[in-house]
Amino acid sequence: MDVSKTKSSFYRRLYVAWLIDSEIASSVPALIEATGMPRRTAQDTILALADLDIICAFEQEDGARNHAGQYRIRSWGAIDKSWIGRNLASIKQVLGYP
Repeated sequence: MDVSKTKSSFYRRLYVAWLIDSEIASSVPALIEATGMPRRTAQDTILALADLDIICAFEQEDGARNHAGQYRIRSWGAIDKSWIGRNLASIKQVLGYP
């Protein structure tokens, strides 16, 4: 199945936001483990969530060093989070994620 770069990028952002919000993968190492994506792709995807008006903030652990903490979704903007959950299997299939 041929998927446009625009669609795969959009789905990747939705999936990463969903993983963060579900607390399945709320750090870059956890995203890498859950998806197999390269570190830079994970980092860039988190930054790109703002383009969809998804507000994602990093919360550093109290007293932690070296940026230890996790990401949290503060707002989904116009995105319907429940749609992602209902379409998770097809999103993962398009992206080729486990």
